[in-house]
Amino acid sequence: MSKINYDLSKIKAFAFDVDGVLSSDMVPLHPNGEPMRMVNIKDGYAIQLAVRLGYNVAIITGGRTQAVYERFAALGVKDIFMGAKIKTVEYGQWLKSTGLNPEEVLYMGDDIPDYEVMKQVGLPTCPADAASEIKEISTYISPKKGGCGCGRDVIEEVLKAQGKWMVDEAFGW
Repeated sequence: MSKINYDLSKIKAFAFDVDGVLSSDMVPLHPNGEPMRMVNIKDGYAIQLAVRLGYNVAIITGGRTQAVYERFAALGVKDIFMGAKIKTVEYGQWLKSTGLNPEEVLYMGDDIPDYEVMKQVGLPTCPADAASEIKEISTYISPKKGGCGCGRDVIEEVLKAQGKWMVDEAFGW
């Protein structure tokens, strides 16, 4: 039985913020001034598995660094929205291009820039260390902190509920 109070059979897509969700909130700066991020390998595994299983996956981030784009593109993510100032704009474009309905989307965000988009999705989720305003509107709060496997947590919950966890495709990259 899932820890998430939502009909997970509806979920066909995952959308994620990056900073504070798929990377920790501590971002060291490279000597050239570019922010460097630490990512979680288990999040990466779950994202690439979801892509291979046919789920739509999107990254919607205010960040603009090439390394972030390359990381998620290498995992098979095709819908990567960088420099998103008002995330509802990119979210709306993504829904239109994929034909998804909001109730089919799980979104994970952690801070105020995610607030409005999270109010539009079927399943708003957040990491354990999200801002209190984000926790208040989340259907599910992962026990994992941002950058520490919270993405893996929600993807695994959905795949298990849909009988797609530990299938043949799970045993490779």
